[in-house]
Amino acid sequence: MTLSKGRGMKPEQRRELIVQLVETLGEVHVDALAERYGSSRETIRRDLSALDASGRLRKFHGGARGIAAPGEPGLTEGPLDARLATLRVEKDAIGQRAATLFGEGATLFVDTGSTTIAFARALARRRGLTVISNSPQIATALAQSDGRHRLYLLGGEIAAEGRETLGALAIQQLQQFRAEHAVLTIGAMTPDGIMDYDLRETELARAMIARAASVTVLADHSKLDRAAVFEVASLGSIDRLVTDRAPSPEMGAALRSAGVEVIVAPVGR
Repeated sequence: MTLSKGRGMKPEQRRELIVQLVETLGEVHVDALAERYGSSRETIRRDLSALDASGRLRKFHGGARGIAAPGEPGLTEGPLDARLATLRVEKDAIGQRAATLFGEGATLFVDTGSTTIAFARALARRRGLTVISNSPQIATALAQSDGRHRLYLLGGEIAAEGRETLGALAIQQLQQFRAEHAVLTIGAMTPDGIMDYDLRETELARAMIARAASVTVLADHSKLDRAAVFEVASLGSIDRLVTDRAPSPEMGAALRSAGVEVIVAPVGR
């Protein structure tokens, strides 16, 4: 009876039911979904991939789980393409405002993320910067400008999902540099500090912080009051936060206590 219930069901209908089930159970598995809806495992995997790409759940090997609510720890962040399509106006505003903070001659570490990619596009219109990054996309955006920037792309293992270089080789190369500024995107921020979802990204961000004199974090409002798996640094390690909305009272108080300057970028003006 459960099997016949799924026969002839349109993919959109089945995917809505999967999302509802994830919201109820927290986690589902491919085999159980295939049996429940009378579909092949390959069909269910395609469903989960589509739902992950649209940001409605997080796929893992053999199943999927829900996205963490604000303040709860999440396990994954989702593919870069999906993040680039989310809150684009806000991220562009953050990137444009952050780019004004750095003048000619400044040296910057810039890590990989949807918000730092927006930052790089804005930064490309400035002149005479030295940028060290693990993102080919960020390096390309700056190289194609006429700003006469000096660019260094860190080598290492290519992480296809995030289109970035990570791992021991990237960190070894990074340690040959010192920079005035580290400009970081993050997965999450709570009053305890900044966090990320990927261990290797966390390790690279920590290395950038250790080799920079000043740290600027770029984070849209959805990252605040949210926890992730790996702790990058305490709030006291940050000098500036550029975001698109004023933080919540609790988050704002923690940032002030840690001496973090909060810059709210104007959106849609």
